[in-house]
Amino acid sequence: MLQSIRDNSQGIVAKVIVGLIVVTFALFGVESLVSLTAGSNAPASVNGEEITEQELYQATQIQRRQLLSQMGENANPALLDENVISGMVLESLIEQKALLISAQDKGLYVSDRMLDKMIIETPDFQIDGKFNSDQFQAVLRNAGLTPLMYRDLMRKERILAQEANAYQLSSFVVPAQLKQVVDLETQTRSGNYFTMPLDLEAAKVAVTDDEIKARYDQERSSLTTPEQVVIEYIVLDKQAMRDAITVTDEELQSEYQQRQASFAPQNERHVAHILVEISPDQDDEAALAKAESIKSQLDQGAAFDELAKAESDDIGSAQSGGDLGNVTTGMLSEPFDNAMLALKPGDVSEPVRTEFGYHIIKLISETESTMPSFEELKRSLEDDIVTRKVESEYVEGLEQLADTTYSAGDLAEPSEVMGLPIEVSEPFDRSGGADVFTSNTQVIEAAFADEQLNEGLNSTPIEIDQDRTMVLRVKDHFEPRELSLEEVSDQLRDQIAYDNASKALNEKADSKLAALNSGTSLSMAADDAQVNALESLSRSASSAPAEVVGKLFAMPHPDGAPTASKAVLADGSVAVIQLTAVTQSEAAENEDTLNAMGQYLASMKGQEAYKMVAKSVTDSAEIERK
Repeated sequence: MLQSIRDNSQGIVAKVIVGLIVVTFALFGVESLVSLTAGSNAPASVNGEEITEQELYQATQIQRRQLLSQMGENANPALLDENVISGMVLESLIEQKALLISAQDKGLYVSDRMLDKMIIETPDFQIDGKFNSDQFQAVLRNAGLTPLMYRDLMRKERILAQEANAYQLSSFVVPAQLKQVVDLETQTRSGNYFTMPLDLEAAKVAVTDDEIKARYDQERSSLTTPEQVVIEYIVLDKQAMRDAITVTDEELQSEYQQRQASFAPQNERHVAHILVEISPDQDDEAALAKAESIKSQLDQGAAFDELAKAESDDIGSAQSGGDLGNVTTGMLSEPFDNAMLALKPGDVSEPVRTEFGYHIIKLISETESTMPSFEELKRSLEDDIVTRKVESEYVEGLEQLADTTYSAGDLAEPSEVMGLPIEVSEPFDRSGGADVFTSNTQVIEAAFADEQLNEGLNSTPIEIDQDRTMVLRVKDHFEPRELSLEEVSDQLRDQIAYDNASKALNEKADSKLAALNSGTSLSMAADDAQVNALESLSRSASSAPAEVVGKLFAMPHPDGAPTASKAVLADGSVAVIQLTAVTQSEAAENEDTLNAMGQYLASMKGQEAYKMVAKSVTDSAEIERK
């Protein structure tokens, strides 16, 4: 579970924080991830409420991590353009801010009780089916959140979801339209087809030297080599610096002592409760009377867990005997905390009033965390010391890199001063090279910039990722040149052969279609080609090429005789297709199928309607971008 959170790809926190960023309208709660200090440098404001630089930075980094996670283990950070990501995230933040302001103006809200219930019932925060404080804290800590931040993030997400759900749940599809859609969606078609391969046809085509020369003259202006450069560069690598750092025993002991000095033991209390809810059907006075009755039964020896199962209005904990697991101060409401702190293990409180109703709290056990030993923390201590040293040296190195390369006429002196080897790239063009450096968009821009290309200057430092920064200069520059006829002769020969073969194939296909429409059988028209049967294909069938399936469902119904058509496949081959039967499913008469499709279509219509509302809200908001 915790690994999933670290990977930012699974789990409730990842879904709330990361998954919602990628979808429009859904950067819910980003402001809860950072301290909300408005500043004059805010990149944007919506209806007078600012989106801070911190919000934009944090959201951009989260989006960046999510994209890298989606790219897999071999993700190349150089493929991500930070400016593009930042721009997209800012627009999402603006839209989210506008929607949140609009929702709050409409009086939409989420109660504290609902939030607490959602948190306690979240599987990611449970162990063996019960809410666990350690698990809760660990998951949030790995996501960079505190419980209060997470509650705020969830509150905003749920507020926005209320309005979106209102549109989705209120949309509908009329019966006639629904039946038509189900009929079309569940329809199947049968037929046959054969393929005329382009490669085989191209192999038969003879291309003369005169044709190649004519094509060369026609396309000569576009037959050029790309502009290319070779760069030399030096790289400041944080990982290489890390490998060279040593940590002494004295430093480890000093770090441990600092940890000891700042360590604050934390009490964890295993608690259970019985909730008597205040509701329209049960006012405050009635709820208190019921809570006091329950407390009286407990005082007379009734089992707490049995009464919780029978009487508690907290459906999240009632079936487990009211067990809330381990909690710490600040996790629940203040009156609950105060009552809990006054109990000793085994004690049961008097009814306690919170915004949810009346609680009867039982303290099951109490534990106090202890400071881990030096040996237990040694690896962590060493890692922290090395990380601090590396960060400090890296920052100093960046300053030195910028200073030495700015004033130097080449990279020789900076290389010698900083002890960084000069690397040389393979030639690459404006589409980039094959390695992590020459495929980086910032490196490509710098390599082809006028200062480097024509003035021979060193570039400014370029951040490749959070661990590496480089400075480059152009070593060689290769201007585009016109390719000779000899260099492109084979390429043009193939191109002409395939063009002529494609034209010939389409003419043959038209001839075969005419024969089929005149009564010739498909097997006769296919000659030696293999005829493939298409039996009861659905629209999503993958047993035939997508072009064949698409054409099969676009052809008119056979009226007493098969209908025929052709389709050009992805590789240029041509398929000749014969439609023999169209079968209507009885799904449109099935109530369950109609209900499922109706809910799906209504949900899609609701989403489209909400998108229009969201666009209207954003368009009408007073937005300032800086």
